[in-house]
Amino acid sequence: MIDMMNKLTLKEPIDKLSVLLIGGFSLIISGLIIGDKLCGDNCFLRKGPQVENFSWQDQTVSSKDRAFILTFDRPMDKESVEKNLVIDPPLPGKISWAGRRLAYTAETPIPYGETYQIQLSEARERFRETNTKGQVMEPFVATFQSRDRALAYIGTQGEEQGRLVFYNVTQQHKKILTPSDVVVMNFEFYPQGDRILFSAYEKGLGIDGLRQLKLYTVTTGVNNGVEDTQNNTAGKIEEILNNETYQNNQFDLSPDGETIVLQRVNRENPADFDLWIVKKGEKPERLKVTGGHFEITPDNQAVAVARGEGIGILPLQPQAEPLDFLPKFGQLLDFSPLGNAAAMVDFNTDNANLRYTRSLFYVNSQGIEKELLNTQGSIIDCQFTPTANQLYCLLTELLEGDEYREQPYFAKLDIKTGKVTPLAKLSDYQDIKISLSPDGLALLFDQVLTSDDTSLTDNLTNNSGQAIVGGKLWLLIPPINNNPNSKADLKELPLVGFRPQWLP
Repeated sequence: MIDMMNKLTLKEPIDKLSVLLIGGFSLIISGLIIGDKLCGDNCFLRKGPQVENFSWQDQTVSSKDRAFILTFDRPMDKESVEKNLVIDPPLPGKISWAGRRLAYTAETPIPYGETYQIQLSEARERFRETNTKGQVMEPFVATFQSRDRALAYIGTQGEEQGRLVFYNVTQQHKKILTPSDVVVMNFEFYPQGDRILFSAYEKGLGIDGLRQLKLYTVTTGVNNGVEDTQNNTAGKIEEILNNETYQNNQFDLSPDGETIVLQRVNRENPADFDLWIVKKGEKPERLKVTGGHFEITPDNQAVAVARGEGIGILPLQPQAEPLDFLPKFGQLLDFSPLGNAAAMVDFNTDNANLRYTRSLFYVNSQGIEKELLNTQGSIIDCQFTPTANQLYCLLTELLEGDEYREQPYFAKLDIKTGKVTPLAKLSDYQDIKISLSPDGLALLFDQVLTSDDTSLTDNLTNNSGQAIVGGKLWLLIPPINNNPNSKADLKELPLVGFRPQWLP
């Protein structure tokens, strides 16, 4: 190198500088290569393996988020990684690999209201050529959190009466969302929990308010599943549908929050009633569909409607041909989260041997119709767990005696085995609304207190015209394992209201 440089004729200063730099860098690179070979794995110049990316870093995840990915900057010894990966609090799951990427899939939905820390150290790299272990990785620590555990309900007492109330269980914070001059009748959360769709009428109308319902949305102050207590973003009202020409009745919000289906009745011609579809930025449109109870399917493309002696599945398009009809069933209770199965009720009207009984069926898209329960009592409601392998149901048992009496109770039904596990008995079941938490760990339900004396209140009435004078909210926590000695935990919440729903 020196001889070569001496032979060069360097006429310009820039030429001299360039040659000197080239020579200097060549010497440095040669030194690094030789030094790295001499000091081996313990050389301070060799940096240990690192996590390049963690997909849930500082993120807020929901029950629908089931897997995170760790991406390393080089091939790793899998056994050492799996052995040293720690999640606190524990989150049971399974590990799979794809090159330098590790995928961790939780076995169950992630519990809400938790902050998680993930740690990884003492793991080693793996050399592809020799398949031997190399350097120990740089310690890695990161956090993520699940959505707040929160709920909403309609208040029945004091300043909360007839108003939508949001209660954050995680942050122990309560706020009233709707103004005092309207009475809320029903509501549903949008999928992100940032808004609520609700129907309401003007205060003071009493039972006539049920014929004067308008449709609104209200903001909750929730951002990405966590309540923002720093900024006052809750309680902003927007009217979605008026009641001038048509009376608005029951409604349903699609799982993606893009579509509303509701039943409307012409005020001048009560015989003119059917389902309407409402999409943001578009005019309400008739579906030309009539029927009883209805629910939008989980794929957001169709609506299931009780029609005479069966359940019809119809596209969310005006005058479209039905997709399917299930004549055997008279009531749809719930769809599974993926929409490939449903819980339905057969009233056994065509079966002389089972007359005066009801049967609960599991029905899936492969044509399987599995009877899970046959009872002389009532099947009030059932909801699928997030994994869709169980149902939590509110049922009644017909008691023996001269007087017709039913004993309400909650039960867990295993779809695979058909096993029915009673969880808790209730004293009454009038107008009970149940809501299973998104993580499947808690059932929320109410007990409405009513009176036939409508002079007690002109603000709250049920569909039967009775005055609602109070409401208790209850929390049922089923056993989290199969221990036969464990029992469900039933406790009354310090909240007064009815129609509770969990934040998605």
